[in-house]
Amino acid sequence: MGRTFKDMKIEDKAAFVLFDTGALRSYVRKEFASEVRWRTNLFKVGIGGYSFEIDESCALNCEIEGLGFDIEAHPIEGLGTDERGQRIDAVIGAIGMEKWGLIPDPRTGSIDLTALRKREFIEF
Repeated sequence: MGRTFKDMKIEDKAAFVLFDTGALRSYVRKEFASEVRWRTNLFKVGIGGYSFEIDESCALNCEIEGLGFDIEAHPIEGLGTDERGQRIDAVIGAIGMEKWGLIPDPRTGSIDLTALRKREFIEF
């Protein structure tokens, strides 16, 4: 099974992003993190072959294919690289994808953006 990577914008910066259905939370390299940050309860996570202690979250303004959306992410030093050696700038996990109805298809590398385009969501 393949993984879904996309070029998009985070805080108006070009970013290479992994959409990871196996990750619950979202993570972003510190260089892309916004100034809107808050402390969280400490937890440990393994990412890219390294272990990190996380104690902070931030709000991110993102854009994919000209469509804006926001997520909460945890700033982190580094997220590793893809199979070709390209540095990963952010990982969008299941919570961020569910919030905006982003549905990745790892077989094709595409993301269904229908809900994001319509901007209509069912909350209950």
